[in-house]
Amino acid sequence: MDYQHDRTVCIIGLGYVGLTLAIIMAEAGYTVRGVELNRDFTDRIVTGKAHFHEPGLDERLGFQLAAGRFHVGNALPDDPAVSLYIITVGTPLGPDGKVRLDMVRRVTREIADRLKDGDAVVLRSTVKIGTTRDVVMPILAETGRDVDVAFCPERTLEGRALYELTHLPQIIGAASERGSVRLAQVFNAITPTVIRVRDPETAEMIKLIDNTSRDVGFAFANEVARLCGAVGISAAEVITFGKLGYARTQLPMPGPVGGPCLSKDSHILVESMTDRGVMPEIAAAARTINERLMVETARYMAGQVLRWHRSGALKVTLMGLAFKGQPETDDLRGSTAIPLLAELRRLMPEAAFCGYDPIVSAQDLSALGLTPLPDLTQAFDGSHLVVIHNNHPAFQAMPLSRLSRGMARPGMVYDFWNNFLPERLTLDAGIRYVALGTHSMGAGHAESADCSAP
Repeated sequence: MDYQHDRTVCIIGLGYVGLTLAIIMAEAGYTVRGVELNRDFTDRIVTGKAHFHEPGLDERLGFQLAAGRFHVGNALPDDPAVSLYIITVGTPLGPDGKVRLDMVRRVTREIADRLKDGDAVVLRSTVKIGTTRDVVMPILAETGRDVDVAFCPERTLEGRALYELTHLPQIIGAASERGSVRLAQVFNAITPTVIRVRDPETAEMIKLIDNTSRDVGFAFANEVARLCGAVGISAAEVITFGKLGYARTQLPMPGPVGGPCLSKDSHILVESMTDRGVMPEIAAAARTINERLMVETARYMAGQVLRWHRSGALKVTLMGLAFKGQPETDDLRGSTAIPLLAELRRLMPEAAFCGYDPIVSAQDLSALGLTPLPDLTQAFDGSHLVVIHNNHPAFQAMPLSRLSRGMARPGMVYDFWNNFLPERLTLDAGIRYVALGTHSMGAGHAESADCSAP
């Protein structure tokens, strides 16, 4: 079979994964037909404007549209030149905490209606182990067509996707040797290193293990923060100086752990393995620790503020609502700011909640029920509590001592990222700076706090 005929590709799902891949494949010389059901997304894409923030994407998107190498539609094209279908639709967790595969099933059936002998289908969405073989392949097999099927995971970092797609190794987990060789040629056109593994299950596991390992590492850092806070020492110092010049300790700083991948992939791994009678205990515990962090810190913050202010209007400002700040993104999917905000609202129902983010739009902040603020000065002015939620560089560089002078008194700045050394801050009387890993999680519980003044 001549694999060089795979020059027209259909990518189904133009979210973050699908759109960035589409542009890179178009730049590599493929004709790419992108399919996205959400008309709001496609209305923006056809004008050269992505519906999410990714450095450099809009310019490159506009160029490929003008060059005629990227075409956008809301339904699968009736184009006989298409020989390769790549599925990049979402697989969110449902209300029961289980991964939803309904979109994968629906798209696979739509592909099956157009399938020809010799076509190839690649699943790139994050799924539980066995989905390629047990869900996708049976649907395609019903057609009687001779096709190649593989799972090839997406592994890029938001904010660096366009670079990493052309530099990171691509994993190929095909159901046959023929498909493995074929798809290695396809992906070798965009990146110099392709790794062929023995089957789709191996590739599916690689994706889940990669992200779960990061979740576990961050969870241990957050556990260190909890332990150091209980002792009354700084977790930032323990971690920073403990690994300085000591290569055997590679522990990240503590902080919120969320996003569209890390907030769900450990759950998908647990679901995959419990279906097989095995409980991934470390993975499950890590996710529990990282999810518990928001509730515990919200209770600490509310407890402190309510201890100082018996009554009156309170202003609470969350800064950095996106799930991460480096590389910067406007992505709110899986952001730990959402459960943090929910718990703070539950504990302080009469407070006014505001939001500031250097990247997230005012419209998206309003959708969270926040009053959007345009700059750092207004974020601090009159606030009783300011929370630095993500690690955007703007927060590291801000003049905290000056900005905090506009806060209400008593007031607190809570920093999840330990951006400042407390001894080098000059804060006015009545303003406290508290960082994650420096306080006991049990102290200041809002529902049992003493409301006496500090």
